[in-house]
Amino acid sequence: MNLQPVDVKDFSPRIFHLFDDQWLLLACGDFTTRHFNAMTVSWGSMGTIWNRPFVQVLVRPTRYTFEFMNRYDTFTVSAFAEPHRNALSLLGSTSGRDGDKIAASGLTPVASRKVASPGFAEAELILECRKLFWQDIDPAHLVDPSIEDHYPEKDYHRMFLGEVVGVFAR
Repeated sequence: MNLQPVDVKDFSPRIFHLFDDQWLLLACGDFTTRHFNAMTVSWGSMGTIWNRPFVQVLVRPTRYTFEFMNRYDTFTVSAFAEPHRNALSLLGSTSGRDGDKIAASGLTPVASRKVASPGFAEAELILECRKLFWQDIDPAHLVDPSIEDHYPEKDYHRMFLGEVVGVFAR
């Protein structure tokens, strides 16, 4: 992995580009036991809370990764260059319950430096995170009724906040 550590205070991402245009890969589990899963995410945020840098990701309870996010204390969020778009599309549309979708994607899981969850050798950016908080979306708190259109199955996301404990970039 040719990624270099970046001081979190110097990390200045194009957040909307990362989530909306580039997509991100969320991975959770334990690399050493080979018990992990990954999924593409395009909803989330980054910022500071409780005087700590954080990444927020949202996972529906129907996703296999949801089980991993509830069980494990760490996760990674990785960004990739455009040539890996098909791999991210596969990882966002196929369930790890049905087979080894990570192997099918052609991406290479690698050990992270500070957390148990894996990163990926092909990533151009990896954020290593320690889970701080989770909260289920309560539809009673949706102020804009059009948001409900994202939930025809009423499978509201769980939001996970993770403290960024490592930033590694090309």
